[in-house]
Amino acid sequence: MKKLGFGAMRLPENGRFSKGIDLDLTCEMIDYFIEKGYNYFDTAYPYHSGKSEETLKKCLVERYSREDFILIDKLPTFFLKKEEDMEKYFNIQQERCGVEYFDYYLIHDIAKRNLNAIRKFNPYEYVKKLKKEGKVKHIGFSFHDDAEFLEEMLNEMPEIEVVMLQINYLDWESSAVQSRKCYEICRKYNKEIMVMEPLKGGTLVNVPDKAKDILKTSKPEMSVPSWALRFVAGLKDVSIVFSGMHSIEDVKENIETMDNFEPLDEKEHKILQDVAGIIKGVNIIPCTYCNYCAENCEDNIPISKFFELYNADLRENHFKFSKYLDEYNEYASIAAYASDCTFCGNCVDSCPQQLDIPEYMGDVADYFE
Repeated sequence: MKKLGFGAMRLPENGRFSKGIDLDLTCEMIDYFIEKGYNYFDTAYPYHSGKSEETLKKCLVERYSREDFILIDKLPTFFLKKEEDMEKYFNIQQERCGVEYFDYYLIHDIAKRNLNAIRKFNPYEYVKKLKKEGKVKHIGFSFHDDAEFLEEMLNEMPEIEVVMLQINYLDWESSAVQSRKCYEICRKYNKEIMVMEPLKGGTLVNVPDKAKDILKTSKPEMSVPSWALRFVAGLKDVSIVFSGMHSIEDVKENIETMDNFEPLDEKEHKILQDVAGIIKGVNIIPCTYCNYCAENCEDNIPISKFFELYNADLRENHFKFSKYLDEYNEYASIAAYASDCTFCGNCVDSCPQQLDIPEYMGDVADYFE
């Protein structure tokens, strides 16, 4: 099995402000991906406001034999209001994707902020029932919390087969994400490990110039993203690494890395530690641009996009004459400004990175406005 998976959370869209997915380009990306011998695809109910699952139906399921691909979907614990909702969402997902079964079905976003729903509705028993009925082949959960809570959940859900973890070299020793500690807990319990956010939403693609110079000087033939992919793919017991691909160039570059895969050596690990230190020193907002926050924003603020523009400006050192100010104003004029935030807190409750988003919104407003 090849270790690269196609993440369908950041599919290409039609136009700058459009929420519609570019189907022709997505089909081209999927065709190239499968042609090169890769077949794992990951989606979820909220990705692209539900359009991700529908797009995979059109570009993948309706164009390839079912045995040609492995499809992963997730039960949205954060949307559950009553027990019957689990079956409701699963049926919707089956219809959206156009499949009779999912190869993997994960409980989405196991975290303390979703603990009430986990305790009240017991999605663990529900996914076990789906497996028994043959509607899913393997069960697991995606995880966004600390290692201690992960161990607690694995003890409560012993039949879970796979855990999807956020792992990358920037979060490896993070006190919030705890990539290394969570990885070690999964190995302790002999669970299959899938990796999400290996590039941290593009943060490890668009690194500061100083960090980029170090990587390019060390290995000129390697792209900046390939360092991050090699870091996670080289970890023991990692079965698949999902990269959210936005263009055909992303697909080709990631495949080139994995087709010619070499694990990092000790010297290269040390280089990435230095690079991580540089990135952290720039004071960028540690956002992965998943956009869960914006989906729940009462003020209609494009939070992830504003964070992306803010981070890009900081990385490129345009502190006095902002390179991205015009783009910020374009988005704000269509939706809302960062200063329109009313501090309702909905965004905080939905953030997998546990960010104090209203506080960061103040930073963005001060910076751009």
